[in-house]
Amino acid sequence: MDRTDEELIELLVENARMPVASLAKHLNLARSTVQARLDRLEHTGVIKGYTVRLGDKMRSERLRATVLLQIDPMKLAPVLARLKALPEVRAVHTASGRFDLIATLSAQTTETLDTALDAIGTVNGVRTSESLIHLSTRIDRRAF
Repeated sequence: MDRTDEELIELLVENARMPVASLAKHLNLARSTVQARLDRLEHTGVIKGYTVRLGDKMRSERLRATVLLQIDPMKLAPVLARLKALPEVRAVHTASGRFDLIATLSAQTTETLDTALDAIGTVNGVRTSESLIHLSTRIDRRAF
């Protein structure tokens, strides 16, 4: 991957629907060259897919939280299975330090979020949890 690939990805992060012709114009490259680069980036897994980024209005209508979890290492698989079954859980990451997992949640109401947080706290294998409710977004670079 070179600087041109990085610039191409940055353009797609800003607007994943940008036509190949527009991408080519921005990069000062031939359309066929840009298409070949996109094909290669997709084939090698650098680009996994294209998605929709929700606007501030839609995001402000949802409650978001981060949950820090300490778990019993022998129970990682069942804990992950239970977290995956909760529709409010949007992502789970492993972590180093005091906590083992970081879960990101999204819910429409405080009641739904509270129920999901309670469910996580009762999962067999979760030793402790700490919840952080998101108030506002100041910087968002989720593509990277």
